[in-house]
Amino acid sequence: MLDLLEATMRLPRFTVKLPGKEIAMRILTYLILVAVLAGCATPAERAAQMQREVDEMITVYGPSCEKLGYQRDTDPWRDCILRLSVRDSYERDRSMPTTTNCIGYRGFLQCTTF
Repeated sequence: MLDLLEATMRLPRFTVKLPGKEIAMRILTYLILVAVLAGCATPAERAAQMQREVDEMITVYGPSCEKLGYQRDTDPWRDCILRLSVRDSYERDRSMPTTTNCIGYRGFLQCTTF
């Protein structure tokens, strides 16, 4: 029995404690948790963002609609602002470069445009 104990004491031990690795994993877990929670917006934050977008549309397109003859703060004036905003976003998207990929053979093509 004593010989076995002495033999195990002479063997090199390869157990390595990695507290740095554990700390790194905990930090990584906390960072992922913070990133996920930061990506979540409360309904109040989303409403505030929408209000900022509406205010920007009114600032940009409101004077144009007034020049077109719509009275300020009426439903037709708001409709005019929305139509001008949609038209500009459509023109902006249309002017972006596109790529078309077609896969298949003559008569049977599957084309996708990005």
